[in-house]
Amino acid sequence: MATRQQSPSTRDRILQAAVELFYAHGYAGTGMAEILKKAEANSGSFYFFFTGKEELLLAVLDWYLESLRPVLLDPVFRKSKDPVRRIFLLLEKYRENILATHFGFGCPLGRLALEIEPDRRAVHDKIAANFTGWSRAVEELLKQAQPRLPRRCDVRQLSRLVLTVMEGAVMQARSYQCIEPFDDCIAQLRMYFEMLEREKRNEDRGHRPAKKTQLKRRRR
Repeated sequence: MATRQQSPSTRDRILQAAVELFYAHGYAGTGMAEILKKAEANSGSFYFFFTGKEELLLAVLDWYLESLRPVLLDPVFRKSKDPVRRIFLLLEKYRENILATHFGFGCPLGRLALEIEPDRRAVHDKIAANFTGWSRAVEELLKQAQPRLPRRCDVRQLSRLVLTVMEGAVMQARSYQCIEPFDDCIAQLRMYFEMLEREKRNEDRGHRPAKKTQLKRRRR
């Protein structure tokens, strides 16, 4: 006997409506009436779950953080076991989103970070937690790749550079309505990784005595 699929709860409908509308129109550009209409809910139901629009935004930011691994990272990481390749596959996913939306795509967290006033600390703390979640996932990959990176390389700082390149590349592609700025940014990041790996190989060679030197010592 087939099981009936449970329909989303009222809270989930409100939350998903807010995710979509905040992304499409921004936080300030989305009215409560729009959220309730999209969620097919009334104001009584809304205030049963949330004290107001800002608390709903906090719940949206929690949803983004909870969805980071299952929705974004895991499907991408299944494509390769190589940690550095996984980083560039993740960036490729953003490229696909940009093209699929005809340059309408933008990182929702980056957009909220720019829109929300800096003194609203509770909101910015949640946005920062999302940025930290993303960069820590990249940092984990960089730790796995550490044998390929030079000793001077700080993987935490490098993970933040990857995040910054992604955010800037996405914003430029959206503004220029062209994929070239995104590709240029990623090409330079790739070149930087190649330089780091080359530096590591040189480092390793520098610690090995040359064969000719060893032979000379033996003859003496």
